[in-house]
Amino acid sequence: MGPFGGYRVFAIIVGSAMDSGQPKKRSGVTRKMEQLAQEVVLEVSKLRKTFGKVTAVEEISFKVERGEIFTIIGPNGAGKTTTLEMIEGLQLPDEGKIIILNKSWAGQADEIKLQIGVQPQASALFDLLTVEENLEVFASFYDRQLPVKEIMSLINLTDHRGKRVVKLSGGQKQRLAIGLAIINDPDLIFLDEPTTGLDPQARRNIWDIILKLKQLGKTTILTTHYMEEAEKLSDRVCIVDQGSIVAVDTPQALIGHLTKEREIHLSFTGGEAEAQQVESLVHPSVTHVERNGNRLVLWSVQPELTLHHLFSYTIEQSIQVEQVSIREMSLEDVFIAFTGKEWRD
Repeated sequence: MGPFGGYRVFAIIVGSAMDSGQPKKRSGVTRKMEQLAQEVVLEVSKLRKTFGKVTAVEEISFKVERGEIFTIIGPNGAGKTTTLEMIEGLQLPDEGKIIILNKSWAGQADEIKLQIGVQPQASALFDLLTVEENLEVFASFYDRQLPVKEIMSLINLTDHRGKRVVKLSGGQKQRLAIGLAIINDPDLIFLDEPTTGLDPQARRNIWDIILKLKQLGKTTILTTHYMEEAEKLSDRVCIVDQGSIVAVDTPQALIGHLTKEREIHLSFTGGEAEAQQVESLVHPSVTHVERNGNRLVLWSVQPELTLHHLFSYTIEQSIQVEQVSIREMSLEDVFIAFTGKEWRD
């Protein structure tokens, strides 16, 4: 995108036009940057796939713009893996259209393969070759490729370049698998549950790589079983259930659409009697209250106002609050609300 980034250049040009008092035409460079930022790199339209009498995917449609991290989530058997395999060209859809970088699998499969990178759930690595040798072998398959040293630095395996794959940890193998998926400098990258089975530290190492790829302008299609991961990484989230899309939006928008309520958790040093006393103080912003011993849980559409009201009362009545916290709604709450299912690995 250039050294300034599309939006900053646009701001400079608009500012100059306003300063002069005369409208100015946008430069060709600016128009190109804006077009790239809004370019659709993947378009999926009315995909359908059946296996015998079972409908795995039913009219799934969405678009992904350049530079996005677009995450597909759903319960097991929802159709997300089948959808991904059709997009990657591993399965033929019964109906529907897939356009990748203005190309279709029907007539331009070889060109598409050179422009995408795929990290499947089970990656095929050469166990007896080193990290560097694996990358060199895969690089030899492509005319266009990123330097192996650059890849090793990006996936933080430079210090392990001479180590055989069989000696790598699970997290290191996953990072190498991502390195192999981007060795051909793809425009569109598919990462299928890249952090499954990893410890929290290894998982965050993968997150760092995904965010670095975004900084490089890459577009990533991600599937995951971790709601925190989807919420932190994604520009948009697509929730799939029973073969259909039930929601597509930013994580923040999905959470905002769910409810304006927030959970307020309080506990009191004076025990259940004090909790019961405060429970009787109902404020209009509180929609629901639950009490368990010396603990209260309140659902409020205006948590700040509710807390102000409660604390004014507890100070006046010399009631000592032991603990207080506000629980924000999360993407997991959204997932359960839309699918009616708790998350299952």
